[in-house]
Amino acid sequence: MTKEQIPSQGPLSDLRLIEMGTLLAGPFCGQLMGDFGAEVIKVEAPGKGDPMRDWGQEKQHGMSLWWPVIARNKKSVTLNLRVKEGQEIARDLISKADFLLENFRPGTMERWNLSYEELRKINPRLIMIRVSGYGQTGPYSVRAGFGAVGESMGGLRYVCGDPSTPPSRMGISIGDSLAATFACIGALSALHYRERTGEGQVVDSAIYEAVLNMMESLITEYDKAGYIRERQGAILPNVAPSNVYPTKDDSMILIAANQDTVFGRLAEAMGQPELAKDERYSTHAARGAHQEELDELVAAWTRTVDADEIESSMEKFGIPSGKIYRAPDMLEDAQFKAREAIITTMHPKFGDLRMQNVAPKLSVTPGSVRTPGPELGQHNEEIYGELLNLSAERVAELKSDGII
Repeated sequence: MTKEQIPSQGPLSDLRLIEMGTLLAGPFCGQLMGDFGAEVIKVEAPGKGDPMRDWGQEKQHGMSLWWPVIARNKKSVTLNLRVKEGQEIARDLISKADFLLENFRPGTMERWNLSYEELRKINPRLIMIRVSGYGQTGPYSVRAGFGAVGESMGGLRYVCGDPSTPPSRMGISIGDSLAATFACIGALSALHYRERTGEGQVVDSAIYEAVLNMMESLITEYDKAGYIRERQGAILPNVAPSNVYPTKDDSMILIAANQDTVFGRLAEAMGQPELAKDERYSTHAARGAHQEELDELVAAWTRTVDADEIESSMEKFGIPSGKIYRAPDMLEDAQFKAREAIITTMHPKFGDLRMQNVAPKLSVTPGSVRTPGPELGQHNEEIYGELLNLSAERVAELKSDGII
């Protein structure tokens, strides 16, 4: 991939999305749509912008290193949505869009005269993507709903972490990202329906429901068997051996050999082929029943071998395994390089900037990272002047009045 801006040739390159809202739950959906070619016009408050411009663990030049990723492939315009004149301009933008994406607290868009009922009058084909903590309906809908709360309510937090400690959180904002991903699936499903009928609709993605949908058979297990999943640390109950094991060189390696034939190969790799015939470990159920002692046996072996040697042995015997990667490992890994899982793009202030590439890969119309996150209001002239045909004088007046 070149460091120049790449023209969009993705499968969504003929579609336009207006992104409103802030932080992650909405904007990650916009990132996904932009990755596959949609023109994403991000509407931000004048003088402030999305708080994501300042978020992140590390900054350079006083700027967030998160913003270039979450706002990649987007255009930024400033617009005050709290005043009537700004709302009228927003309606003009929306009239020319395929999608409107927002993640404000339910009721906010209605207060701004931007309800779906009003917008469909000017754009019957509009697909409105709404991401919120609890959804647009129900007794909790008006509550503030951050991703952490959705992760708790959806069941994820309770099962994360070691059983000896309170529930842990993931090291990423997984609830927000899941809600955004489901919102993207819903938007593309609604797009297919529109192609057949010409009608738009509302996509209502709730964070807690997105998390709930990832919880496998958790509800059904309780409903029929009264079973409640508990925190199990690095394992899944009764799935063994599948864990993170220590190595001789003070590293860690994950080995997943819980299938019968795979465990037989692991026993051979360990130089203990008799384990596969031991009645305590010969079947999936037996290994699950003796999970703790089996993990101790595997760990006793891994402690005597360096991580690289274990990984080589696991590959030789066809056993799923891998080191626990951090960013430096990813940047040097041959698989990442071969598939261009990490790309380099040009940032006007950071220079060469590496970030994750688009996923999944499409064979004919792949997505691409064309630009990093834009400056606040960088595309005001392009969008207001060219798309909405406002004169330079009118744009200047709107800026002077604090509308843009």
